[in-house]
Amino acid sequence: MKVFQYLSLLLIACLLSTAVDAQRDAELDDIITESSEPSEDLFLDDIVQRTLVYESQVLPYEELREADVPWQKRVWRLIDVRERMNLHFRNEEEPFFDILKEAAINGEITVFKGSDKNFTEPMFGSEVQAIIARPDTQQVMDPETFDMTTQITTIEIFASNIERYRIKEVWYFNKEESVVKVRILGIAPMYQEFDNDSGMFIAEYPLFWVYYPQARELLARHRVFNPKNDAAPMTWYDVFEQRQFSSFIWKQSNELDAHLSALGYEGVDLLMESEKIRAELFNFEHDLWSY
Repeated sequence: MKVFQYLSLLLIACLLSTAVDAQRDAELDDIITESSEPSEDLFLDDIVQRTLVYESQVLPYEELREADVPWQKRVWRLIDVRERMNLHFRNEEEPFFDILKEAAINGEITVFKGSDKNFTEPMFGSEVQAIIARPDTQQVMDPETFDMTTQITTIEIFASNIERYRIKEVWYFNKEESVVKVRILGIAPMYQEFDNDSGMFIAEYPLFWVYYPQARELLARHRVFNPKNDAAPMTWYDVFEQRQFSSFIWKQSNELDAHLSALGYEGVDLLMESEKIRAELFNFEHDLWSY
C-alpha cells in the first residue's frame, strides 16, 4: 500500500512539474526582446482591429458614350498644402508625395513626364528615381588656400519640398442623368527650384504626372486622418472623390492654351477670375433649367 501511495504521489508531482514547465514556456514566448517584433494581437493601438480601409473596393466609373456628353470643360487646379484644409497632404507619417513617389519607382502606377499633360510619354521607375535624386555640382572654397574646387553632390527631393500639386480635371454634362459631374484625370507634384548660390527662385514645374484613373486603387489603400471621427478614417481616394481639399483654378481650356497668369491675371485679379470660372461651372447645370 505504501508503495502504491508513493507511486501515486510521484505521478502527481511529475504531472504538476510538466504543467508548470508548459506555462513557463508559454510565458517566455510572450516576452518581447529587443530583436523580436511585438504581436499586433497583444499590443493593438486601438480597441478593435480595423480592416475596412484595406478591404474597401473602388467603384468603377460609369459607362459613357460620346453622345452622352454634349458639353465638357477642362480645368487645371492648384492645391497649396500650406492651407489649413490641405494639411493632410503633409502628414509626416506617410506624406502624399511619398506614396506617389514609391509607387512610381516600384512600377505600381504609370507616371508621365512633367511636360506631358496629355499622358503620352510614360516614364520608367529609374527615370523617376533620377528626378527625385539627381547629381549636381557645387563650387566650394578651401578655407586655407581659398582655392575653388568642384564637388559633386546629390539633390534629393523630399515631401517637405513639395508645397503645391497640380490637378487636371474635366467637368462634363451627362445627358442621360441630366447632371454636371467632374472627373480627375491627373495629379502632378510641383517642385520649386532655387539657385544654389544666391537662393533665388528659378522656376516651378511638375515633376511627373500621375494618371488618376489608374492610381485610384493605390490611393484607396492608404489612410488619411479624419478630424471629425477617428473610428472612420478616410483614404486618399475619398479625399479626391469627395473633394476634401482646397484649391483654386489655375487654367481652363482656351484658344491660346495659356494659364491665367499668362493671360494677364495676377494677385487678387487671378483669384477673382478663378472664382468666376468656378461659379460658371457651378451654375452651368442650374442654367440649363427654366422655372
